[in-house]
Amino acid sequence: MKVATNSLHSAVDKWLAPTVTHPARVAQLCRRHTGTRYVRIETWHHDTLISIIFFRHEDGTWNVFPPQANRPSMSPVGLAA
Repeated sequence: MKVATNSLHSAVDKWLAPTVTHPARVAQLCRRHTGTRYVRIETWHHDTLISIIFFRHEDGTWNVFPPQANRPSMSPVGLAA
């Protein structure tokens, strides 16, 4: 089992590199009806507002891409009679 080492704090540090003079802030916190959680983080860099959405995955990690949706699949389980 993979251990989740990608916290929201480390993801924000990696993607936005906030500093004391340009701190990052949570602009939006949301939980969709599907159970997916995400946050929008903002910071200023060179007079430009940068905003990135981070998605929480089932393994506890935070990433800039959404988790894969559960899709219908075919399986032989339950088909044999």
